[in-house]
Amino acid sequence: MSKRDYYEVLGVSKDAGERDIKKAYKRLAMKYHPDRTAGDKDLETKFKEVKEAYEILTDDQKRQMYDQYGHAAFEQGGGGGHGGFGGGGQGDFGDIFGDVFGDIFGGGGGGRRQSRQQRGSDLRYNMDLSLEEAVRGKDVEIKVPTWVSCEPCDGSGAKPGSKPKTCTTCHGAGQVQMRQGFFAVQQTCPTCQGQGQIISDPCNKCHGQGRVEKTKTLSVKIPAGVDTGDRIRLTGEGEAGMHGAPAGDLYVQVSVREHPIFVRDGNNLYCEVPISFTTAGLGGEIEVPTLDGRAKLKIPSETQTGKMFRMRGKGVKSVRSGSQGDLICKVVIETPVNLNERQRELLKELDESMGKDSSKNRPKEQGFFDGVKKFFDDLTK
Repeated sequence: MSKRDYYEVLGVSKDAGERDIKKAYKRLAMKYHPDRTAGDKDLETKFKEVKEAYEILTDDQKRQMYDQYGHAAFEQGGGGGHGGFGGGGQGDFGDIFGDVFGDIFGGGGGGRRQSRQQRGSDLRYNMDLSLEEAVRGKDVEIKVPTWVSCEPCDGSGAKPGSKPKTCTTCHGAGQVQMRQGFFAVQQTCPTCQGQGQIISDPCNKCHGQGRVEKTKTLSVKIPAGVDTGDRIRLTGEGEAGMHGAPAGDLYVQVSVREHPIFVRDGNNLYCEVPISFTTAGLGGEIEVPTLDGRAKLKIPSETQTGKMFRMRGKGVKSVRSGSQGDLICKVVIETPVNLNERQRELLKELDESMGKDSSKNRPKEQGFFDGVKKFFDDLTK
């Protein structure tokens, strides 16, 4: 299957400068990056195509070879008679694919050597949320001190109007080959320190690094339903790499504070609801709290303490599946306190009205003491 023209892939003209190529790449990479396309294989393929085009057209030697020989320059044996890429030959092109697949699938290029462009570091930002914020979601502005691409030199590290020059020691490969008897050993180029380029006239602002320190203000959309331990990845918002290398990612780590009423377990919420002795015995309707306000809960007569009542759909909506959890209310019977004389008399009358045989009115109590009696009887046998 024939490949599309690299200039056509990026949507730039054949005389486009490096700055225009970088802008086109950033725009298309954001559009087709796997983190934003939810596993769409066609868009994933387009992302690989865009990155491949970018890697070729931003390398002076590879671009020259491509302009002269087209895609044939990078096929097996293609361009071999013209010296390849600074002595790296087919190996350089292998590094490009290693970088592409590493970004998407989290792996490197196997035994291939590391690309000379070192991706910027990933960053982590810890975000503390209330339960209500985590359940409903919100937009948050955060400030992140980091390294960003230098604007005057567009990340190249060279003073505006000049360009980095290809290292004459490694011819842009970033590594040199040392022969020791029958063995050939590759090591980082001592002249360019693996960059493949030499900056003879560095930018005054970044002093040749291609990046400067800055505190960025970012808007983060917290999706509804997140929980402690969830991470939100902002692609390309980590530290900028040196000399125009891609930026790392920013990971927002979520932590949800404890709530005074509710305890969250997955998508369900739990709470304890105290009810009066009278309500437990006679039944009734009580108000219980939910994250959406008050709700009515019907208590049947003769309810025992610890009874669980499930309120469907009053929990948390899952951030992954969209399913709605429940609110589980555990009722706890509150023993009346600070009784006056009349109230004490009424309780005594109630107890006396039940008679000595209380098994009908208090089956759990009677069953417990029957079990205790049997236990001690068994011990004496």
